[in-house]
Amino acid sequence: MALLMLSGGVLAFLIFSFIAAFQWCPGKLMKIYNRVLRFRLGLVVRYSYSGSYCFCYSSRGTPGGATPSLLLLHGFSASKDMWLPVIEYLPKSQHVVCVDMPGHEGTSRTGVEDYSIHGQVRRIHQFVQSIGLDKRPFHLTGGSMGGNVAGVYAAYYPSHLSGLTLICPAGLVYPTETKFVSRLRELEKSQRNESIPLIPSTLQELDDMLRLCCYKPLNLPRPVVRGLLENRITNNGFYKEVFMEIVGEKSRHSLQENLHRITSPVQVIWGKKDEVVHVSGATVLQAALPDCQVDLLDDCGHTVTLERPRKSANLIMDFLSAQKVNVESAKKLS
Repeated sequence: MALLMLSGGVLAFLIFSFIAAFQWCPGKLMKIYNRVLRFRLGLVVRYSYSGSYCFCYSSRGTPGGATPSLLLLHGFSASKDMWLPVIEYLPKSQHVVCVDMPGHEGTSRTGVEDYSIHGQVRRIHQFVQSIGLDKRPFHLTGGSMGGNVAGVYAAYYPSHLSGLTLICPAGLVYPTETKFVSRLRELEKSQRNESIPLIPSTLQELDDMLRLCCYKPLNLPRPVVRGLLENRITNNGFYKEVFMEIVGEKSRHSLQENLHRITSPVQVIWGKKDEVVHVSGATVLQAALPDCQVDLLDDCGHTVTLERPRKSANLIMDFLSAQKVNVESAKKLS
């Protein structure tokens, strides 16, 4: 009986501690949750150096499997953990690498020269070389800002890639502009010091950002929302630096300006209800890259990896498998 009472007391203490942590330290608890999820998915966090510059990344598996290695580039103000929902549905045998983009999470934070799209491309090239990923062709996938970087990388380093997946990529001239892009133009013209919708400072602004990025409401518990804000808000100064670089004249249309140089097989995945960058960008990619494969997702917004992770994983793996078949057929014909 005493043992049962002791066990019950320990359990009650653990439950109370968990609830207290959620209430008073939600940001730390969110980070612990991501660590646990990475562990469950078999991902290991590693660090790689190029001179004094440090890259933080997570990976699973080894190169040289049935399909090419998969390098995933996250979007603005996110981290390598953005891909966790997608990785859950990838085959365990798939070699996958998720890197924190320049200045984000565990990767070195330097200066604006690294935050433009071309600056990020240079750093990602250093990362690829530092871990030896360029020893055989790999498949590059990027979402939003990461899609812009991935597309420009493909234009500059075509021999490194077996294929390219662009998910709601930024960096295009969109036939139809979203209200979000229109508002950015107004802010740029007026030069008013107003809040940027993707850089929330309050719970209300974070709610607004989530509604902007997701077609269907996430209905997250308030402690989770507070945890998300807590982990973001200390980086808001950095996020603004990055944002001003990627929407500036040198980076705003980087992908558009380099489409003619992309020779890799290309897959495009886009949420039809994207309110950040309009889905009409897919027609721009089709016009410039007639052989690209386009998949438009119903009832899905900008955060495709969060809203449709299983579908995203399946589409990427199907594309990788199709490219493998095409390569093998070409070898037989030659």
